[in-house]
Amino acid sequence: MTHVVVVGGGVSGLAAAHRLRTGLGPDATITVLEATRVLGGKLSAVELAGIRLDVGAEAFLARRPEAADRLRELGLSDDVVHPSAASSGIRAGGATHRLPPRTVMGVPGDPAAVTDLLSDEGRRALAAEADLGPVAWTGDDSVGRLVRARLGDEVADRLVDPLLGGVYSGRADSLGVRATVPALAAALDRDPSSLVAAAATALPGAPPDGTAPAPVFGTLRTGLADLPAALAVAARAEVRLARTVTALEPTPGGWRVLAMGPDGMETLEADAVVLAVPAPGLRRLLTDVAPVAAAAAAGIELASSAVVGIAVPPGTDLGTRSGVLLGAGERRPDGTPWTIKAVTVSSVKWPHLRSEHGLVLRASVGRYGDTTPLQRDDDELVDAVLDDLRVLLGIDAEPVETVVARWGGGLPQYGVGHGERVATIESSLPDGLAVAGAALHGVGVPACLATGDAAATRVTAHLARRTSGTMEPWPG
Repeated sequence: MTHVVVVGGGVSGLAAAHRLRTGLGPDATITVLEATRVLGGKLSAVELAGIRLDVGAEAFLARRPEAADRLRELGLSDDVVHPSAASSGIRAGGATHRLPPRTVMGVPGDPAAVTDLLSDEGRRALAAEADLGPVAWTGDDSVGRLVRARLGDEVADRLVDPLLGGVYSGRADSLGVRATVPALAAALDRDPSSLVAAAATALPGAPPDGTAPAPVFGTLRTGLADLPAALAVAARAEVRLARTVTALEPTPGGWRVLAMGPDGMETLEADAVVLAVPAPGLRRLLTDVAPVAAAAAAGIELASSAVVGIAVPPGTDLGTRSGVLLGAGERRPDGTPWTIKAVTVSSVKWPHLRSEHGLVLRASVGRYGDTTPLQRDDDELVDAVLDDLRVLLGIDAEPVETVVARWGGGLPQYGVGHGERVATIESSLPDGLAVAGAALHGVGVPACLATGDAAATRVTAHLARRTSGTMEPWPG
């Protein structure tokens, strides 16, 4: 009987378990080992004022097919909802503006759309790109370095940094173009004559005449945190919580997995293993069995963050914006740094997130390289966030309830050359071992689902080769 162990009970690991079930059939044994006492990883929800609020990932990118397709497969399509038409804001130069259209992660494809966010000097720097000649494009670069060289510091600081910070909790100057803005990198591959022109060609096409644009994001009415549970049920896996995998050992028939649990060390014999863990876990578990892959994983750095959920009384005026992004260089009117890097006005963005008991918002705190705001205790952090919201949005209502969800090392940083690093990890794995997770090909839910599916496909193919007798023996 086939036995596959999946290490990691986040959405990537559970997607792998589900796809293993559909690929291997009902007789296979699939065991999921999760180090914490709850499944779901960075998909998590709490109840505030009678509203179930996601305090991890809150939505999926609807333009990628993986999440919508998987929800359809799980029978959850009827529960999918999309944001309201409310516009997002961005804090730039000490003022809040409407998030400009026609940018690719803040890189303008239409300079006229962003001029209101720039000073006269910033407008001149942006306009000067037309006279700079071709982009010095070698296939990858830091987003910040590329944008500063071509479009000036203000575009990098006021547009690109807030958007990248919102997705990766990272800095424009340390994130790579190819991994974080792949459409822009592909456009530069085709024609490096101008960064603005590349951004324009990387923008999604306009919808047909008379049709509304397709929604960019989606979520589940009951919370995106329901997805991991649905995957676990469909996978029909044996789930073991509070199990920390300490080592992998190759055996003549597959793999031995050692895990520390509540009752001591456990040993599992498996035909194959999927590792759906953050980069430090990959490095630790691969050091002895795939040292080249482990060294590559060691190069992936992490950012920590926190989400502060806030419920306010039902009559509170939340304004008309669905949220606001803030760059690292922005300052409050008194000159002090903002605690938050973004706020989602959830009850405006998602109209179903309202109840007779209140309305909800969620603020994000923490950036790569700056853990100072996260060193506050929960009460201090909530007070600082509430003060920011008073200044930024004019919301001074006394909260009904609050919650702080901390994500230590929750977001991998995709630096320059990240794709090559991941290719090294994936190509250096021995047979019967696969990897999945946000450290690889994207931090969003669709990307994580895709890595889980790819890991399951690798394992299924390995087991088929072994059954047919075409597999090379383990060299150890």
